[in-house]
Amino acid sequence: MTMNVHPAFTLARTVDIATLNITMEEYRHKVTGAVHYHLSAQNTENVFLVGLRTVPMDHKGVAHILEHTALCGSKRFNVRDPFFMMIRRSLNTFMNAFTSNDWTAYPFASQNKKDFNNLLDVYLDAVFFANLDELDFKQEGHRIEFETPDDPSSDLVYKGVVFNEMKGAMSSVNSVLWQTLCKHLFPCTTYHFNSGGDPQYITDLSYDELKAFYTDHYHPSNAIFMTFGDIPAGEHHEQFEEKVLKHFSKSDAFIHVPDEKRLLAPTRVQEAYAFDSPDEAETATHLNLGWLLGQSTSLEDVLQANLLSYVLLENSASPLQQYLESSPLGTAPSALCGLEDSYKELVFVCGLSGAKASDNQQFVEDVQAVLTKVASEGVPYDRLKAIVGQLELSQREIGGDSYPYGLQLILAALPCVTHRGDPAQFLDMTAELEKLHESIKDPEFIKGLVKRLLIDNTHRVSLTATADKSLSGKKSSAEAAQLKAIKDKLSEAETKAIIEGTKALQDRQSQVDDPGCLPKVTLADVPDEITVIEGKKLSNATYFQQGTNGISYQQVVIPLPNLTDEEAGLLRLYSSCLTELGFNDANYLDVQNRQSDIVGSIHAYSTIKAAIDNPDAVNGFVVLSAKALDANKKAMAELLNDTLQKVVFTEKQRIKELVSQIRQRKEQSVTSNGHMLAAMLAASSVSGLAGLNNRLSGVPGIAATKALDNALNEEEALDKLCQTLESLHRKVLLQPSKGLLISDKNPPDELPDEDEALLRTATSSSKLTLNNPTVTQHEAWLVNSQVNFCAKAYKTVPLNHPDAAALTVLGGFLRNGYLHNAIREKGGAYGAGASQDSNLGCFKFYSYRDPRLSDTLTDFDKAIDWLKNSAHQDAQLEEAILGVISSLDKPSSPAGEAKHAFYYELFGQTPDVRRAFRKAVLSVTLDDVVNLADKYFNPDQATIGVISHEGAKAELNQLGLTLHTL
Repeated sequence: MTMNVHPAFTLARTVDIATLNITMEEYRHKVTGAVHYHLSAQNTENVFLVGLRTVPMDHKGVAHILEHTALCGSKRFNVRDPFFMMIRRSLNTFMNAFTSNDWTAYPFASQNKKDFNNLLDVYLDAVFFANLDELDFKQEGHRIEFETPDDPSSDLVYKGVVFNEMKGAMSSVNSVLWQTLCKHLFPCTTYHFNSGGDPQYITDLSYDELKAFYTDHYHPSNAIFMTFGDIPAGEHHEQFEEKVLKHFSKSDAFIHVPDEKRLLAPTRVQEAYAFDSPDEAETATHLNLGWLLGQSTSLEDVLQANLLSYVLLENSASPLQQYLESSPLGTAPSALCGLEDSYKELVFVCGLSGAKASDNQQFVEDVQAVLTKVASEGVPYDRLKAIVGQLELSQREIGGDSYPYGLQLILAALPCVTHRGDPAQFLDMTAELEKLHESIKDPEFIKGLVKRLLIDNTHRVSLTATADKSLSGKKSSAEAAQLKAIKDKLSEAETKAIIEGTKALQDRQSQVDDPGCLPKVTLADVPDEITVIEGKKLSNATYFQQGTNGISYQQVVIPLPNLTDEEAGLLRLYSSCLTELGFNDANYLDVQNRQSDIVGSIHAYSTIKAAIDNPDAVNGFVVLSAKALDANKKAMAELLNDTLQKVVFTEKQRIKELVSQIRQRKEQSVTSNGHMLAAMLAASSVSGLAGLNNRLSGVPGIAATKALDNALNEEEALDKLCQTLESLHRKVLLQPSKGLLISDKNPPDELPDEDEALLRTATSSSKLTLNNPTVTQHEAWLVNSQVNFCAKAYKTVPLNHPDAAALTVLGGFLRNGYLHNAIREKGGAYGAGASQDSNLGCFKFYSYRDPRLSDTLTDFDKAIDWLKNSAHQDAQLEEAILGVISSLDKPSSPAGEAKHAFYYELFGQTPDVRRAFRKAVLSVTLDDVVNLADKYFNPDQATIGVISHEGAKAELNQLGLTLHTL
């Protein structure tokens, strides 16, 4: 293949990757040595990422704060907030920045070439010519202010976006466990430290340290450029050279992560974590074991470690997972179980939650016994063959449902590139997988792997993390004492400087920059039409032919019958149990092995949506979903049929274990999903569906699972639960079913027998109905968190109402014009926003990892005042519309596109309805948006939901909220 190479670059090599239908091109910049990997693909969703190796050696969060501050203005785009301004002036399908443990990356994606080049221009300048204004450092990182900004008699407080973000992040027990384990697994390298920053140390970072880190690390010689899509590499090179690279010479700095020094003997450590729950602390200990393995730049090491992780932990029949799920020493496996392969050296970890510290020795011995048994007895070849098949499926699958597909490929290769490895091997694993297929034929191979990587590996850390109910209070007291000590020593000049600094930052945050220096797309750049794919109807199934790269997807979709209140409350548990239990002719361990032999995944879930013209009329479905390599398609259909027809709810101990596992996952997810939980809480009285969503997936659902787990210690309660689940399943089986099939094969003329067997006609006409809530409450839940999540909700309209499009645009209009500045920049929260939920017929305001409570709730009201009383520009409206269109037009994976088309149709959002709504969005006027204020937003009718902590109790009581404790 001939290609034009830009004179500033040399082409090192090209690698065709047939399994992904891409070509990897590797280039080097002649002067700086900057590397560029281009993944050439016939895909119009082009992706860009520039990564820098960042290797902090303390807990101050310098790389993380720098990632934020670099996006606050640059040489050519000298405005205060170019990153967020560009989000509004773009049709991007992805825009963000990441701080990992040893790299910082700035990625974006767009389907529009003009938009792509606009974003590229801004990103390149932001990364390599950042202003790094000290006031931006104070806003994004940390600063000291008086609680009442102009009153020096008031207390001092710490503020800063990253400071509060990491307070929220380190409220997560899982984050604390991982950071603590890494601290001991990596005594010498960068992974010893919290790259995001520990709030106790963030305030020690100086502005000069930030600038020095930028100078050292943000140089093209330390940069990794990666692109994906149909724009030729040469066009990218013109931009790279002209906008950045010609201004730099080569740097001699060699930034890298050295190999960790190996422990010569296993280590045992015990540390405490903050535990603010009313539960018993003694049985809330976490026991974890972690090992350091091979190199992440070696595909052989990575695949062997993944094979071992699958063997031990893939499902409930896997030996180590089976022990962790059934061990009387704990209530559930730790969330920290599996392989971490993004560091320079691989980490394998397992553990138990809900344990006692005194059981640590027994836990270690038990795990060693499991490993010794595997090393002695081995693993059947068929089991290993199935696992290698799973690895093959994961490599073949074309993603794009969460991140753009090209970005997924880039992020898969980035850790290897960071450590100067060869990314091609991680994009095309075919040869190494074939080698692994041969290796597993030797019965001694897996035995030796367990022995070498785990049993004989002395670089092992045993962590006992005990629950400390006083730790949160001690941290708060230490922070308050530190601030008091600073205040007591302030001179008059220093006091004045703090007040003046606060005023200077406020002035900067209030300044209105002219966005004219930034490039943009307009509504004229928006495509007139959307592409809607259609499937072929076969019997009661729909078949989509998509480019799935040799993978078949299949779903059985069953309407939910009318449910009792008790059954409705168990919907999530029922769905979780459906693929985790045994059949009438096989126990759950046998079923798990069968699943692993056939499918890449199998799971069940329920989905309920309101009619597009009536939030009180709902349709709900149970969905049983699986995917497999094409060779296993028939066996997959038979497995799905057996799952529905043969599952039994008589394995009482297994169900009890599943409830405990679900409880652990839910409790540990609160601080990462707090804004969604608060919004569900606020919206819960809007409709019956909103109330059920909150009951199932909100904080009340977590509390109910917790109560159920405690109750199942009584045999009578466990018997009753099993009977209720069985009764619910019998009701579901009386309902008709639909099928969804997706593959890259031509659709058949009629369904194969195994697929036809899944589709049943109705023997029941039962239909799900929900009662509307009768009580409107303003609620707050106290959880294990150092920050707040605030929400307000207003009842609005469903999708096909004439105001739905304007309300959808209003979300971005309020975020861009008011909420971002008031709550994030000035208030210090990590994020804030607003959105219309046409499924529930309500509009929600929310904040994320927020240091404030009352002031944020007031800011939600002020946003409506701003809407009513301020002069607005057409450009503001255009930006909000662009954001909605970008979301509506965002592509998915090939399989994801088919699923979206199927479910849109299922819930009444036909192609005509979707096109009409998109057209309505493009037609929204300023008057349409402003007129919504009086129509829907009476503050007296708002409902409030807050996720907070014990320290905010007094303020929550002042707000008149009903308080609950999780």
